[in-house]
Amino acid sequence: MIGRHALSRVLLMLVLSLGVACHSVAVQENSEPDQDLAAYLTVETEDLRAFYAARDGRFVWQHSESVAAFAAALNTLQSDGLNVADYQPGAIMARYRQLQTPYTTASDRLRFELSVSRILLTALTHLQRGKVDPYQIDSEWEIPVMARALDYQGISDAVDAQRFEQAFSLARPYVAPYQRLRAGLAYYRNIQMEGGWLQLPQRSQLLRPGDVDADVPLLRQRLAMTGGLGLQNAQPAGQLEEQTAILLEYDEAMVEAVRLFQRHHLLEADGIVGQQTRNAFNVSVDERIDQIRANLERARWLLHGEASAFILVDIAGYRISYFRPNGEIWRSRIVVGQPYRSTPSLRSEITHLTVNPTWTVPPTIYREDSLPKIRDDIGYLYRQNMSVLNLRGQRLDPQQIDWRNPGGIMLRQGPGPMNALGNLVLRFPNNHLVYLHDTPAQALFGRQQRAFSSGCIRVQGITELAQLLFDDTDTAADVNALIATGDTRNINLRRTMPVILHYWTVHPGEDGELVFRPDIYQKDARLQKALDQPLESQGWFEFNHWTPDESESGPPADLPVPMAGQ
Repeated sequence: MIGRHALSRVLLMLVLSLGVACHSVAVQENSEPDQDLAAYLTVETEDLRAFYAARDGRFVWQHSESVAAFAAALNTLQSDGLNVADYQPGAIMARYRQLQTPYTTASDRLRFELSVSRILLTALTHLQRGKVDPYQIDSEWEIPVMARALDYQGISDAVDAQRFEQAFSLARPYVAPYQRLRAGLAYYRNIQMEGGWLQLPQRSQLLRPGDVDADVPLLRQRLAMTGGLGLQNAQPAGQLEEQTAILLEYDEAMVEAVRLFQRHHLLEADGIVGQQTRNAFNVSVDERIDQIRANLERARWLLHGEASAFILVDIAGYRISYFRPNGEIWRSRIVVGQPYRSTPSLRSEITHLTVNPTWTVPPTIYREDSLPKIRDDIGYLYRQNMSVLNLRGQRLDPQQIDWRNPGGIMLRQGPGPMNALGNLVLRFPNNHLVYLHDTPAQALFGRQQRAFSSGCIRVQGITELAQLLFDDTDTAADVNALIATGDTRNINLRRTMPVILHYWTVHPGEDGELVFRPDIYQKDARLQKALDQPLESQGWFEFNHWTPDESESGPPADLPVPMAGQ
């Protein structure tokens, strides 16, 4: 007679041979709520309780088709720049196969059910608001992540229908910039799969329009890989000498493609291939993919539930956009903070405007910029229309101050054409004392890369923006008339206007193509590292399983269900 242990092993082998197509013993149908599940949920996270509440307590993951379809769907999260390994699709399938034995307990199945649902909700949360906490990697971050609430009923319906992409789409940002970043990621990954692009040789000489150069065929190939205005690598017609001359000529079509490339990389669009342009061409496709992934994460932090009207300051792109209540978009150029005096990321509300402002020199600028100039030449104060004040605001005689040890004083610049803030300031409360303002240094707006300020944002055409704000908030005022008086005045908006200062190093341009910006504040590497950091162990599949060898002593005592986030 076959012994009980031997018979158990035979049965186990028969069951395992069926693979994932075999259903669990005593599988609970999706239509039936479970009392044990309800008991476990009392100590679970709020999102898990909400998900099962939308399902009336019905199980999800007790059939091989659902489990296999979900594990396959998790692999598609790479299209959002997420790390698929964080969600353990292989471990899900392995654990499901382990459960297909006669020794599986109801507790094992329940724990598997909750574990897979935790993985689902973790993935949805990462799509909804990002994997990385921005406050942990950016000490100057001041933008609350205001993601919309998850639609648990819609997610439950999609999961029941095994439409996991639909469930994911209910969580991820639905706005066009996010979708364009995803499309760009897919495009550059295709290039990566084809082997990427070759590096342009480093040259000291410039490649100018009309030049004949041995680098031109490689440049043409590089441009064609990233959509260089339909450039082709086809062999030209004609004699060999003519073919060679044509292939080596830096012709007008290539020049225009290079100008487009330069505009898409915030370089001077002169069509000349110099060191900066060569360096941009030689950034590897792997680096570009990482850059896109980092900015998809930034989009998940920000692109949710914006007001119908708001101002968006694109720091690394040196652009400002005002999304007006009537649907129109006003855009202009800006100057932002230098790397050592960076413009912060924040969200606030524009409350009022100051026309013909005075400027109290901030302590850092006073100490590092103004004071050395005054020590060299006290006439600097008069040329800049600056008054010296004590800390009570009383005027002091500059000639009576020991500028080697000036003590507690401050400098204030009077209104006028030399004022650093120009004729107008848009003010909003924040901890960094930054604001949007005019500037007498208008020539800087002509530069492609414009990180020249001490942290505040200089806006080209700010008087036009101010008048639009007056009109759109029903504030009865004429900005040009107010400036013409020469008087310093504050004008409150009847309704505040949301303003967001944010840092993107990749973003869709006005033509829909991705624009890659220099990482002027060196923020990408830290974000990429955090994004690639494996999730801390969630304990998703760390529980015991009753095996045939333990049949005489019975199943082990139940272990606590691991909590998401532990």
